[in-house]
Amino acid sequence: MRTGAAEGHRGHFHEAMYYDSDEEFLSMAVPFLAGGAAAGEPTLVVLGERPAALVRSALPRWARVEYAPGGAVYARPAGAIRSYLEYLSGRAAGGAGQIRIMGELPPEAIGPAWHAWMRYESAVNRAYDEFPLWSICAYDRRTTPAEMLHDVARTHPRETRPDGGHPASRPYIIPEAFLGGPDPTPPDPVELTRPAADLLEPTPADARNAVRSADPGSVSDTEVADLVLAVSEAVTNAILHGRPPVRVRVWSGGDRLVAAVSDAGPGPGDPYAGLLPVTGGPDGGRGLWIIQQSCDHVVLRRDAGGCTLRLSVGGARVSASRGGVFAGERDS
Repeated sequence: MRTGAAEGHRGHFHEAMYYDSDEEFLSMAVPFLAGGAAAGEPTLVVLGERPAALVRSALPRWARVEYAPGGAVYARPAGAIRSYLEYLSGRAAGGAGQIRIMGELPPEAIGPAWHAWMRYESAVNRAYDEFPLWSICAYDRRTTPAEMLHDVARTHPRETRPDGGHPASRPYIIPEAFLGGPDPTPPDPVELTRPAADLLEPTPADARNAVRSADPGSVSDTEVADLVLAVSEAVTNAILHGRPPVRVRVWSGGDRLVAAVSDAGPGPGDPYAGLLPVTGGPDGGRGLWIIQQSCDHVVLRRDAGGCTLRLSVGGARVSASRGGVFAGERDS
């Protein structure tokens, strides 16, 4: 049974929450979380250390909620979707009539990966729609630029307000339109330098060797292995589903490795490709899902010459979680 503002709603009730102070943050967070606990609903907090501490100190002692580290959950967009789907499936299988989640992206999201995270925010309107989920995504106006807050409004159907209102977001656009639009992410500066490798019509093995041969700098062995897998999948997809010629370039940026896989085709037709898990269909969908799980940043560019998939590991980002982020820490 749905409760609160989501009463009578089917699927994902997805809201943005904007705040200017700790007091304003708590004025919306506490009623939402305490209301879930009072209704006996699974209620999850996925925040950074400081806002999570504010919530812990402000919630009534009887309000039992779960906590998960925001930095671990929000390491990679597709990884966050995978983790949340596992959590939601478990709670729904346990008979939950509604599930409440309050989350906030880490500070690292306000940077080169911003549009990737907005693609995540748009995609979850569909990804979680099979569950009775009410989620609130918190955004601090003091640290999030106005143009980024506009992106938030475009990807969240509703907002929650301190006065208890839950109006529709007027700038909201449906996920298919948002995800199908151009990616405004600028080139990585390392792409303007001479690549460590530039291959035309490579085999997947050639591409894997090019990544392994690049100077890793401070990039870990695990991250290099992740990029090797992702580039191999991208080249395989380009050969099977794209158009020749296929080109692979690899750059070493000291603290990151960047690869670009290009072909002359139009790219994937499914706007959700790579963001949602694939249980059937063409191998290309599964390959893009693997790529999104493996890389810290993934950007798909389209132009008159075809499409380019830019993949990178390392650089400024939170540490990617290898699972177990929802271990069930609970206040009692």
